[in-house]
Formats: sequence, structure tokens, C-alpha cells
Amino acid sequence: MRMLEEIKRQTLEALGGLPGTLYGPIEDALKLASLKTDGKNSFYEEQAALWMLRQQQASHVMRYRQQIAQGFDDFRALRIRSGGEVQLRLVDEQQLEYELASGRLNEALVARFARPLDTLQSRLLTLSESMRVPMGVNPIGPDRLVAAFSQTFLEAQVPDTLRARLFRHYEQDLVRLLGELYARVNTLLATSGYGGSAAPAAATARPRSEEPRRDGYAAAPGFPGSGDGYGVPGGAPNFAHASAAGNFGRTLSTPMSNQDIAAMASELAELRSQLHAWRESLPKDEAAAALGAAAARSNGPRREMRVDEIISVASLLQAEPPDAFARALAVSGRLGETIRDHLQDGARRLGLDPAQACFSSEEEDAIDLVALLFDSLFQHNALQDRARRLYARLVLPYVKVALTDNGVFVKREHPARRLLDAITEACEGNDAETAQDRELLDRATEISQRIVAEYNEDLAVFELAHAELDALLSQQRRRIELQEQRAAKATYGRERLGAAREQAEVALTERLAEPELTQAVADFLAMPWRHHLVQTLLRDGADPRRHAEAIALGDALLMADRMAEENRGRELADQLLALQPAIVECLASSGLDDSAAQHGMAGLVRALATPDTPRRRRPPPQLTMPDDDASENERKLWLAGGTDTMTHDQILAERMRSLEVGDWVRLTDLQGESVAAKIAWISPLTSRFLLVNRRGIRMLAASPEDLAALATAGRLTIGAERTAFDEAMRQVRRHLDRAPVAR
Repeated sequence: MRMLEEIKRQTLEALGGLPGTLYGPIEDALKLASLKTDGKNSFYEEQAALWMLRQQQASHVMRYRQQIAQGFDDFRALRIRSGGEVQLRLVDEQQLEYELASGRLNEALVARFARPLDTLQSRLLTLSESMRVPMGVNPIGPDRLVAAFSQTFLEAQVPDTLRARLFRHYEQDLVRLLGELYARVNTLLATSGYGGSAAPAAATARPRSEEPRRDGYAAAPGFPGSGDGYGVPGGAPNFAHASAAGNFGRTLSTPMSNQDIAAMASELAELRSQLHAWRESLPKDEAAAALGAAAARSNGPRREMRVDEIISVASLLQAEPPDAFARALAVSGRLGETIRDHLQDGARRLGLDPAQACFSSEEEDAIDLVALLFDSLFQHNALQDRARRLYARLVLPYVKVALTDNGVFVKREHPARRLLDAITEACEGNDAETAQDRELLDRATEISQRIVAEYNEDLAVFELAHAELDALLSQQRRRIELQEQRAAKATYGRERLGAAREQAEVALTERLAEPELTQAVADFLAMPWRHHLVQTLLRDGADPRRHAEAIALGDALLMADRMAEENRGRELADQLLALQPAIVECLASSGLDDSAAQHGMAGLVRALATPDTPRRRRPPPQLTMPDDDASENERKLWLAGGTDTMTHDQILAERMRSLEVGDWVRLTDLQGESVAAKIAWISPLTSRFLLVNRRGIRMLAASPEDLAALATAGRLTIGAERTAFDEAMRQVRRHLDRAPVAR
């Protein structure tokens, strides 16, 4: 089974781009033919039909890949093969044309590749015998590949001339690709001991623990104890097999190193070990619920259901309304039980008595991991109620993925994993307030429906869906980046204002500490001059000359007050005349027009003109900052009014200072809600960190000491993952680690 999945992977990798790659060369050929046209309009008919085909390119590629995948399913007897007498039926003219064209192409390919096909046929026979299934049609033989191509276009309206071009260019591509593919597959089968002299000794005398199970689950290795060599000294598993069903498409074409293979195998083994320990630690009533009601009721021996049986049941239920899963997602820990109940109910509808059949250990693991994964996604991401039904719709498709390819839980480039990341990115915190947000939700909903309708064990549907959604998300990422920049600029502006006001407050306090001042001078310093000093620091902070001039104005007014007190009238007059432009500018910076500024200047002169004007020492008035609703809300949500009563570790605070822009942490608010946050900006003034959520919205601006206090209180964790799937799996492992040791 592993070998068959690897052949399937290599076939789809080599041929999976067809028929989409044909349209460009055909269009070039049509343009060339138009130069030699004899006036007939068939050229324009072909152009129009080709344009229609190009509009449906993605669906054609998907259907072609599904047809190839079906050939492998038929070969391993996942579908009932037809037998007995051939049923006669009428065919329409278009289908007849396709069958005639297919027959001619098939004959040409069989003649060209006769020798490698004969060798391949004998080796596939050996493979069938090892799988204990009757020999089926060669899934990569010309007959199957031509039939897949013909079925792809059977329902399309294609003119005869364009159909001929399609088959001709398809033949050219197959001739170019099949020689290398057949050679590669023959070598793979021979070196693995299927009909070739290069078979290793282990292939002819395989230990019982490595014999393929009759349910076929050994075809999806990666869990220890299933005969794949994981965790066994000397074992050398090929992890490519573990992800065979997920290796379709461009993202998985790069070979993995032995270190990557070993690391993923070890990660899967550890994950399964944690899962078993967690399941054993459950109370008996919860464990019975986790294994299903039928398991709890049955006392007699039961057979383990085969993977293909479970997949058939899941496929039957996949298109049904996901209401039960949506309700289960609203209650943590209920999803696994709901999945089992649904699969058992579906098995009953297919004639399988759940009281006589049970899930295998690997199937139980797949169900539990999917349930824990989806639970974690909803617990640790800001997903709205509308998203619950969307995710519920995806539960069974992901159960099918987990049953056939458990690499989804550890392989970060897995197509199903990347799609779930994209859907979570589209849905998290999305309340559909803007047209762009509504478009994202609608597209994510449409894609989830497409997965339900089209997923049939070919992961290419996830690959194409991810590419489509990711193209739309790229626009959102740009908006998020701009949102982060706006949040950083706003925070920096508030910090600069606070720093400027603090400097102005210090300067005012120093000058009001002088001997008693007249009311007019004290009021001028406390209001217009202090405001002018703040504005100068904000506008001309990098110009020390402007700041020095503003400070000098305050000092000159103190000197003028002293001159007035000492009755030095001529010097006072000269001083005020010299200060007039600066005083008027100072008043103007407070928003006064020229007339009002001149009036303020006159009032100041009148107050200083009388030597015996009352003077007294005045405390500086408190400077009131404008209300910062964001900071107030942050204190209520995260800091409970401040960190004065919160303790922190200095070593931990130093570690917080080492955080960099782009690092992720996880915050828990006072109500216990947990959310991922990114370090979007570090203040050059205060060294505070600006934390934003996945949509770029400001969550908290905090110092390293604030973050250390939150960490000490158990409400901040460093090292949250960048993607939702990675973070969900990290939380799953933490949940499994917290399981008590079973007695």
C-alpha cells in the first residue's frame, strides 16, 4: 500500500499539471493557423471554445487528477470492480468521437512504450499479490491515462477540430513524460522487491510485524507500532510514504533530508504516545464516551474496521449538514465523541453493525487528533459564531485526511494544513463590518463547501483552494501591515506628546520655584508658555536651537517680573519691546490670532507696569493629558488598572527586553480568554512593546516589566507560533502533557 501511494504521488507530480499545460501551446498553434486561414470561420469557433476551456482550467485539472486517483483506488479494490457480461448501451455522437480518439491514442502509446509496460505489468501483478487483491487495470497505463483525459472533457462543448488538437498535444506531452515516469516506477518497484532482482532480503522474508494489515492502514505510516520501523532500532522508514497522499503538487516536490524524515517520525511517535497517555488518564465514563457508545455496550469480540470502510462512511456523511459538529465545537471536549457517533451511525446505514466492529487504534488516534485540533483552533483564536459552521463543515474531510496521511499533523507544508491556516487567517476576528471582510468570509465559506463537494482523497483540492484563498488574503495582509503601521504611529505620537509634556512640566516647576511672581506672569508661564514649549518639542524636537529659544522666553519673563518689582522702568520697557515678537509667537502657537495675541501682550505689559502689583508663590497646576481610551481599555483588560501591585522577576524582565519585532506571544485577559499577539513595534523613546492581534489591531502597549509581571501571573507565554495550525498543535501537545498519569 505504501508503494502504491508512492507511485500515485510520483504520477500526479509528473502529470498533475495536465490538461492545463496544453492550452498555451494550442493557442499558439491556433494563431499560427490563422495566418494560413482560407476564410473559413472554424478558427474563430476554436478560439471561442478554447477561451471557455481556459476559464475552467482549474476544474479540468482537478477532474483529471481525480480520474487518475480513481485508477489507483480501483487497483487496490477500494471500489467494486464491475464484472460479468458487458452491458450494451447507446452513446451519443460526442462520446463516440471521444472513444474513437481515445482508442487511436491508446494504441499509439501502447506501441511506443511496449517494453516498459510489459515490465511494469509483471511487477504490478506481484504488488497485487502482496496486497491480496485481484490484479486490476494498470493505473498509469495508457488506457487509464487516456480514459482520464477523455472523461475530463466529456461534458465540455469542444468542436471536432479543437478536440483533435487536444488529443494531439496530450499525446505529445505523454510521450515526453511517460518514458521517465515508467522508468522511475519500474526502478522503485524493483528495488522494493516487487518483481525485480534488486529486491532486498527483507522483502522476501518480512517479519510478521511488517506484513500489511488487511485493513490497509499500514499504508499510512508514521505511528509507531504499525510495522513502519519508527522508534525501532535500525528502522529506516521513508517518511515520504507517510505523506504520500499529501505529496501532490509543487510544494512537496523537494526531497526531504534524512534528518527531516527522522525528526518528523520522532514527532509523530511522541504525539501518539502523548495521545495514548491522555486517553488512558480519562475517567472510565469519559473514556467510554471517547470510544463510542457501541464500544461500551459490546461484550463480544469485534473486528477492526478497515480504513477504506471508514473513509467510505465519512464520504457518505461529508455532504450532510454539519449542525452536530457546530454544536460540539461550542462545548470543549465534545467533538471527538460527536465524530465517533456520526461515523458509527454512518456505518450502520451502510450495513456495518457498530456492535460487531470497532475503530482501530490508528483510527481512534486520527479522530482524537482532529477533534483536539479543531477544539484548540476555537479556544485560542478569535473566531466568530459564523465561522463555527464553516469549520464544522470541514471536520469530516480532515478526518479523512488524518486517516490516510497523518503527516498533516507534523508536516508544515502539507496542503490541508496550509488551507486551514488560510481559512483561520480569513475568519479570525472577522466580524464582517467592511466589504473586504465580508468578501473574505464569503470566499472562505465557498471554499469549505468546495472541499466537501470535491475532496476524494486527492489533496490537490486543498492545494488549489489554498492558492485561491491566499491570493485574496495577500490583500488583507497588506491592510494588516498598514494597520500595524498606523497603530505604531499613533502609539509613538502619544509617547512623544507625553515626553514633551513631562519636559515642559519640569521646566515650569523649576521657574515657578523662583521668588513670588505677578499673577499675569505666572499664568502666562503656566498656560501659553508651557503649551508653546510642548509644541516646540513636538515640532522641532531635533532642533535644539528652537527649544533653547522657547526656554529663554520663560527666563526672560522671569527677569522682566524682577525688573518690575525693582522699579527698573526703562530696562523693563526695553526688555518687553525685545520680547514682543517671541511673546506674540508664543500666544499664536496656542491658537490665538494676531489680534488676540496683541491683546494678551497688552495685558502682560499692564500687569508689569505697576511696581506694587501683588506677587506670591504659586504651585504649578496639574497638567491633564487628553483621555486615552485605548490605554484605559488595556488596563481594564490586561493590567487591571496598572502593574503597581503586580510583581515581576528582573531576570524575566531582561528576557522580555530580548523580544524582537515579529515575535509572537500568547496573552490571557482577566476573563481567562487567550489570544495570540505579535510584537509589532518597539518604542525608541520608552522601549515599550506594541502588541497587536492577527488582524493588526492594537491590544496592549507595555514595558518589559509589565510583560514580566503578566508572565509571572501566568497570563503571558513567550513563543506562540506564527500560524494558527502550528499554534493549535502546540496547544494540543500542552493539553496532552497536562494529562495525569493513569493508575
